[in-house]
Amino acid sequence: MHGLTRDDIEDAARQVYQVMPATAQYVWPLLARRLGCTVWVKHENHTPTGAFKVRGGITFLHWLKRTQPQISGIVSATRGNHGQSLALASSALGLRALIVVPQNNSVEKNNAMRAFGAEVIECGRDFDEAREEAARLAETHSLYLVPPYHRELVKGVATYALELFSAVPDLDTVYVPIGCGSGICAVIAARDALGLSTQVVGVVSTEADAAKRSFESGTLQQTPSANTFADGMAVRKPVPEALAVYSAGAQRIVAVSDEQVAEAMRVYYTDTHNLAEGAGAAALAALMQEREAMAGKKVGVILSGGNIDMPVYARVVSQN
Repeated sequence: MHGLTRDDIEDAARQVYQVMPATAQYVWPLLARRLGCTVWVKHENHTPTGAFKVRGGITFLHWLKRTQPQISGIVSATRGNHGQSLALASSALGLRALIVVPQNNSVEKNNAMRAFGAEVIECGRDFDEAREEAARLAETHSLYLVPPYHRELVKGVATYALELFSAVPDLDTVYVPIGCGSGICAVIAARDALGLSTQVVGVVSTEADAAKRSFESGTLQQTPSANTFADGMAVRKPVPEALAVYSAGAQRIVAVSDEQVAEAMRVYYTDTHNLAEGAGAAALAALMQEREAMAGKKVGVILSGGNIDMPVYARVVSQN
C-alpha cells in the first residue's frame, strides 16, 4: 500500500484547494426512490476540468517541480481527463505539456486539452498504443513521462475521497470506476487513513474487464481489445502497482455493459440533472445492477467525470 496518512491527504488538499474548491456530495431523493437505498453522489463532474483527475495532476506536478526542478516539460498518454488535468497544472507551473491520445479520441476532450495549454498528438488505435508513443516522445524530446498511475497522483485524487468520507463517514459501500486505478486506490487509501469500515467496490466495463479478471484470478490478465464508449475505463491491462492495492483493499469488482452505462447516464440526467460521461456513470450502473443487495443501505457512487461529446450524449439520451 502507498501508506498514505490523513496528514498526507490533507497536505495534498491544501495544494488542490489553491486551484479549485472541494466538490459537493449530495444525497438525491429520486435516486433513493428508484433504488431503495440512500445514494450519495460525489460530484467530480464539477471540477475545473470536469473530472476527478485534475486533483492528481496538481499534486503530481507540484511534486515534480520540487524534486526535479530541471524538468522543462512532461509527456503522457490519455483518453482525455488525465491529459486535461496535466495541461491545466503544467500551464499553471510554466511547463510544456505534450499529450498523446489515440486516433478517433473524443474531439471535445482534445479541444479542452489544447485550451488548457497542451500540445495534443494523435497516435495509435487505443490508449495502450498511445502510451507506447508517449514513452518514445519522452526519450526524443527529453520530457518527463508521467505515468497513468503514481503515488503522487493517488495522493491528489484521495482528496475527493477525504471530502466524501468526512461528510458521510458511515457509508456502507462506495462504488468507483477503474481505468488505470488512481480513483479506486485513492478511495481505499482515504478509507484506510480514516480507519473506516466502508466496503469499496470497483467497476469495469464488460468490454474491458481485465482488472476484474486479474482481481478474481490473482494473476495479471489482459484483454485483446477495450471497445467501450466509456473511454475512461477503456484499458486493456491493469497497472500492476494499482492492481496490488485494489486486490488487497477492494471488496469485489463489478462489470457493467455499455447498455447499463447508458441507462445510468439517463438516470443521472432525469434524477439529478447532471451530465455524466460513460465512466462517470459506471458506478451508478453497478449500484443499479446490485440494488437488491444494497437495499436499505447508505451507498456512495463516484460521478468521476462529465466530459462526453455532444453527438454521443445525444444518442444516449434519445435511446429511452
